[in-house]
Amino acid sequence: MKPEARWVLIGIGTNLERERHVSLALDALEQRFGTLEISRVFESEPVGYSGGHNFYNLVVGFESGIGVAELSAWTKALEQRTGRRPEDPKYGPRRLDLDLLCIGDLDGVFDGVELPRGEILTSAFVLRPLGESFATLRHPHLGRRFDTLWSEFDPGEQRLWPVEFSWHGRRISRPD
Repeated sequence: MKPEARWVLIGIGTNLERERHVSLALDALEQRFGTLEISRVFESEPVGYSGGHNFYNLVVGFESGIGVAELSAWTKALEQRTGRRPEDPKYGPRRLDLDLLCIGDLDGVFDGVELPRGEILTSAFVLRPLGESFATLRHPHLGRRFDTLWSEFDPGEQRLWPVEFSWHGRRISRPD
């Protein structure tokens, strides 16, 4: 029996060859999972270290019946194909960083992956794209809509701003 399709939300981040790596990630996701819902692309300053290039961040959503372990393995393999190594420091430059944010209404640890991802509630570069582009979806643990969570969020020192970005000739992001 084929598993039921669930909504999957993945965060994408990069601060090395940003346009290339965002496009590469979107190409790979579309090829593997089909139609994508894509947030605007936001530029933000590095978190957890200084002296690095600014990041591009966005969130992509799609429906899939693939399990958590397979999704996690697929995202890690894509990161490694772009040069990321498991021993790289947690905070530092990234060609490509893919984070499983939510898979349906899963709430807990599944195959070693915490869902929903904790960064949703602490990182503006994750919550703002969710609040704008996936507004009516609900945080699986809190049961609250992402637009409500964003409207109540205090970004503090976390600065981010939308940037112009096109993918395959289609404008997917624009500044305010």
